[in-house]
Amino acid sequence: MTSGRLKRELGVVPLAAIVFFNVSGGPYGLEDLVPAFGPGLTLLLLVVTPVLWSLPVALVVAELAAAMPDEGGYVTWTRRAFGDFWAFQVGWWSWIDSFVDVAVYPALFVEYVAFWSPAMTALERWLLAVAFIVALTALNVLGVRPTGRAAVVLAAAALVPVIALVDAGAGQLTRRPWTSLALEPVDVTTIGLGLAVVMWNYSGWDTPSTALGETRAPEHTFRRALFVALPIIALSYALPVAIALSHDTVDARAWGTGGWPRIASAMGGAWLGHAVAVGAVVSTVGLFLSLLLTNSRLPYVLARDGQFPGALAAVHARFGTPWVAVVVSAAIYALFAVFSFKELIVLNVWLYSLALLVELAAFLRLRASAPGMTRPWRVPGGWAGAWVTALLPAALALLAMATAGWRNTLAGVGAALTGPLIYAVVRRGTRGGPGFTPGPERGGLGGPVSGPPSTASRR
Repeated sequence: MTSGRLKRELGVVPLAAIVFFNVSGGPYGLEDLVPAFGPGLTLLLLVVTPVLWSLPVALVVAELAAAMPDEGGYVTWTRRAFGDFWAFQVGWWSWIDSFVDVAVYPALFVEYVAFWSPAMTALERWLLAVAFIVALTALNVLGVRPTGRAAVVLAAAALVPVIALVDAGAGQLTRRPWTSLALEPVDVTTIGLGLAVVMWNYSGWDTPSTALGETRAPEHTFRRALFVALPIIALSYALPVAIALSHDTVDARAWGTGGWPRIASAMGGAWLGHAVAVGAVVSTVGLFLSLLLTNSRLPYVLARDGQFPGALAAVHARFGTPWVAVVVSAAIYALFAVFSFKELIVLNVWLYSLALLVELAAFLRLRASAPGMTRPWRVPGGWAGAWVTALLPAALALLAMATAGWRNTLAGVGAALTGPLIYAVVRRGTRGGPGFTPGPERGGLGGPVSGPPSTASRR
């Protein structure tokens, strides 16, 4: 099954749904922010972060995707700007970062399902998580078209209960939660940790670029999908949190992991609580489904370019998916699902920020070294606009890394150093070992794909 070719089957709406889940999935999971940082600081971070962090990153990746709409996205861009070493680092860091990120969602799925069945045994929880992973891995193997369509349905199903919650609470606002900034005195460490948590909830705008080679008219579709998803994500975070905090029937003890169903029940009755619980379950399904799609393309692209074992570059002859990379990634996520989300979130932000800094540097490098490159869309404002757009998220990434605490910093540095070590092994393998031969799709930045060229009509 190694003779298949990738298929361009993602249009604007499915890709926007995939972006939605790569970045957000809705407000589910934000409940821990309020007891940790206080209502006012939580709302402030939810409003400011998309402007200073999400929008600039989205602008940068929109320009790069328009200029180089190739499978692998930011790995390809980094290779063009800095060569094989840094392309491998970005791909490797992002893939091992996904071990932390994607592995969260089977556990969250089980946690939310436990709202209806709190007496589940440990074995039942484990079996449910395994079934969750197997089913969504199978759907990913079947192709990007069914996966994209499923993402659209899941995104709508995740957002409808949030809209119902906002509607139920909008006419009964009795408090001003922003009058108290935080539960404790605010210092740099508190703001840094809060920023890291919110940045994690607003991160991932570059991740769907790994599937550009499976996107119709990617030089335009990717940008449009980003700018459809951005306001939806920002509103889906800020509005329900602000309204729930302003509702006097919501007990402060309801804010915590898995708390949205309890909050919704207090605001609109049991039916709304059940609806939001369903939305949370659906969200975890969409998150794992979409993140498996985009992150599994990392080992595929590295293998295609001769930097990973060639078997990972296998493409299913019928479905046109990198099925070996999908299955291997899913198996690793299943192993990492035993870790706690709270223990790993800051490490996750540390690794993501490190990779993003290289991507932002690649954006500026390509502006300088390849001024004649065709850019169907570019960040407005010339060089001044480019520098401001890159430096804003870079400064926030550095702040999050600097305030991560010494344990997370040591863990982040240790994880980052595995990149050069693995790269050295890969280099040795490509010189003489048969285990690291280039995959069958090697040949050009994007590799061959089936179907119409990138200027094909959009869905």
